[in-house]
Amino acid sequence: MNRNNCRPASVDEQLLVREQTRRHFFGNAGLSIGSLGLAGLLSDGQLTNSASAAVTRPGGPGSPRTGQFPATAKRVIYLFMAGGPSQLELFDYKPKLQQMDGQVIPASYVENKRFAFIKKDAKLLGTRRQFLQWGDSGQQISSLLPHLGSIADDVAIVRTVKTEVFNHGPAKLFMNTGFNRFGRPSMGAWVTYGLGSPSRNLPGFVVMHSGPRGPRGGTPLWGSGFLPSRYQGVPFLNGADPILNLSSPDGIDRRGQGQFVRAVNRLNALRLKQVGDPEISTRIGTYEMAYRMQSSAPDLMDLSGESRHTLESYGVDPAKSSFARNCLLARRLVERGTRFVQLYHTDWDHHGNPGTNLGKPLDQRCAEIDQAATALVKDLKQRGLLADTLVVWGGEFGRTPQGEPRDTLGRDHHIESYSMWMAGGGVKGGTTIGETDDLGYYAVKDKVHVHDLQATVLHLLGLDHLKLTYRFQGRDFRLTDVGGEVVQKLLA
Repeated sequence: MNRNNCRPASVDEQLLVREQTRRHFFGNAGLSIGSLGLAGLLSDGQLTNSASAAVTRPGGPGSPRTGQFPATAKRVIYLFMAGGPSQLELFDYKPKLQQMDGQVIPASYVENKRFAFIKKDAKLLGTRRQFLQWGDSGQQISSLLPHLGSIADDVAIVRTVKTEVFNHGPAKLFMNTGFNRFGRPSMGAWVTYGLGSPSRNLPGFVVMHSGPRGPRGGTPLWGSGFLPSRYQGVPFLNGADPILNLSSPDGIDRRGQGQFVRAVNRLNALRLKQVGDPEISTRIGTYEMAYRMQSSAPDLMDLSGESRHTLESYGVDPAKSSFARNCLLARRLVERGTRFVQLYHTDWDHHGNPGTNLGKPLDQRCAEIDQAATALVKDLKQRGLLADTLVVWGGEFGRTPQGEPRDTLGRDHHIESYSMWMAGGGVKGGTTIGETDDLGYYAVKDKVHVHDLQATVLHLLGLDHLKLTYRFQGRDFRLTDVGGEVVQKLLA
């Protein structure tokens, strides 16, 4: 394989322009963003020295690019439901499972199988939820998700997603990076590496969280791995300053700060000329982004310009952080050019303990996400953005047809087949991909491996997953590792 044809940027460009990411903002720059904020004194926000020109020149790795073929999607909003939502309560109704409720699962299903918690003689558990047919397409969706049902003709449900890992942290890594151990780039990093970002004022890859805690697996889920660190996701907080220390400190006036920035720039430019260290280019490049984000980031987070109708449609309380607020911010981010937005919402791990079961806790999780995720799709469509914005919803695995013997109703982790949905960006709405067996255990038609799903996302963005590679330690790596096929039935 000719790696030069596979890469969206040359090796020289990779080394030259490792621009700003959150790590560089606060680590390599050696200065607070507040100290950098008035770089705009230098020619209306643009650094004037040649080193800066090298970082921000047109066609550099941070600049927007096209893929290997025409794309139907320009951007991605990935709604990651951390913990593993139960497909059997939400998307995959099984009459046979209802009939066999309380019976031990046939041994043929679990031969040579391992589980996180249950034993092989665990009893089958029929759902206590009602399923309805929605839209002209007649898609079966649980009554727990009535808002989603209202857009059934816009979404594609994949019932047969197959993963390889049944513990949360490794499974999240596998879903995000294509591999179950630390060190690989995340999907958002691969996408921004391949396509750059149209946004000059905000990061190309942004991550936000909601729920009682962060997702198991932590920062490697949105890391850049061995790719240049400028491609890693930047976590945003809910507040006027979505990144810590973004505002200028009290007592620092524009004149003094401008003099300081000019002096540091000159020193950095001299050092760059002497040693050619790409991290010095990165350091210089942080100044411009830091300055621009001092105005662009608070503007992004300020929802006062949104209409009451919009806030109510998402279910947003502007004063509170929530998944709904993050969905609205995701729309605002993609409007401003951010390439990849990932929202994590936690606590879908319904084993059957108090607070984590298939009763009221599942009701609460669904209520938290159903209205907002649906409003996001509708809002994008109304604004003409859904056609080229891919929305993805799903977790790291599903739940077993067997119940888990705990205090209340629950299910164990299930890797053989679970459900996700997608909308926009060239996806064929109103379709259901795949079928599972009578108990919902295995895929019997159109199995979609995680690598197939990743290959399809890249394909919709105009990227060939076989050609989007990066050489590291003597090997060409890719998101889909050594597998992956585009799911043609998902394409409009």
